[in-house]
Amino acid sequence: MNKQIQPLIWRWHLFAGLILAPFLIIISITGAIYLFKTDIEAYLYKDYYNIEASGQQLPPSDLAFTASSNIEGGEVTRYRPGEDDSRSVEVGVTDSSGESFTVFMNPYNREVLGIINDSTRPMDILAALHSELRAGTFGDRIVELAACWTIIMVLSGLILWFPRTKEKIKGVFTIRFNKNARITRRDLHAVPAFWISGGLLFFLLSGMLWTGFWGNGVQQLVTASGAGYPPSIWVGPAPESDTAAKDIADVSWAAEQMPVASSDSSSGFKQMSIDDIVKTAEQTGIHPSYDIFYPASPEGVFTLSAFPPKAQDEATIHIDQYTGSVIADYRYDNYGPLGKAMALAITIHKGLEFGLINQLAGLTVCIGLIGMVITGIYMWWKRKPAGFSGAPKAKSITEFKGVFITLIILGIIFPLVGLSLIIIFLLDRLIIRKNDKLRRWLNY
Repeated sequence: MNKQIQPLIWRWHLFAGLILAPFLIIISITGAIYLFKTDIEAYLYKDYYNIEASGQQLPPSDLAFTASSNIEGGEVTRYRPGEDDSRSVEVGVTDSSGESFTVFMNPYNREVLGIINDSTRPMDILAALHSELRAGTFGDRIVELAACWTIIMVLSGLILWFPRTKEKIKGVFTIRFNKNARITRRDLHAVPAFWISGGLLFFLLSGMLWTGFWGNGVQQLVTASGAGYPPSIWVGPAPESDTAAKDIADVSWAAEQMPVASSDSSSGFKQMSIDDIVKTAEQTGIHPSYDIFYPASPEGVFTLSAFPPKAQDEATIHIDQYTGSVIADYRYDNYGPLGKAMALAITIHKGLEFGLINQLAGLTVCIGLIGMVITGIYMWWKRKPAGFSGAPKAKSITEFKGVFITLIILGIIFPLVGLSLIIIFLLDRLIIRKNDKLRRWLNY
């Protein structure tokens, strides 16, 4: 690597790390905990989940009615049969104010095992903190920007780590504890960062599939390119609909942009009973962990949604609410190569696809990222002169065409990076260059 380029990359790597540090700590801690969501909720709600099989289960319509009767002004919006005979039934109910609740019921005796306000579920709160800092759209954009810049920081870190001479294993792949403190601090940051870099890049890119800007853009591109939904998933022609599956139900990532066909409200039939919908669901062979989402309008459909631990078991099925006929049946096998890859990436990101091994691998990456942040800040703090940032001397990036072009490409691939670069440029020209204290601290 050109010796003149290294200080420039180091400077960008340093300041990006300092700015991103608090966000990366939050994302890492919440992500590490969320990997064990299934285990944590199984413990938290064990008294709600677990039942003893005793005889024949009551009709779903009976259980749904009982659940709604326990909520003032209750309206059933979701029904989840248990995966097996020892699992309770979940009924999603919305009250008169629009608040959402989950009612857990014993299907053998109609007993209400517990009621949870969905907005207070710890793991849902944690997920909102992880994905959007619990700050809505603005928080989502901040997390996306942090993920984009972390990708850049990892790549720049690998460039700085890459041995410039025929170095031995020590200091490159292993930590040198027998050297001076400065070298050890450097190795404690750089060597573990190298070992987790591949996994970290995977988790960053797969996590960005959920973001509201870049992730939504990828979904739109997949659909527009024709790599989305084959006509065979619909019974009849593909619908021309402005309603996407994500607008009516909680569905898998690959199905979120799937257009929703309408039920025939002029058929003269009444809405099908949930009893019949459950029977239809069983006939489709859908994974038993599925949810049934009720129609939200006279033209709406019943939606069966299953996205269990393994991506290969995902399914999104739409059923006409009046005739009970299956309108669309979208499964993993229907996904294109890109859709399958993304579905697998998401289940791996969530720690589900490969069970405990998957969870431990994700936990290793999260802990490693926390370690990178801490060691990076500590190394910088010990090295920097008092009253100065300790960054290499600032140079115009336009002097280094390769780096400049690379940043432009990254700004195109990740638009929020491009926007942030424009903001950085304006701050540099309008504020930093006009403030002597900032210029000295930043080593201009």
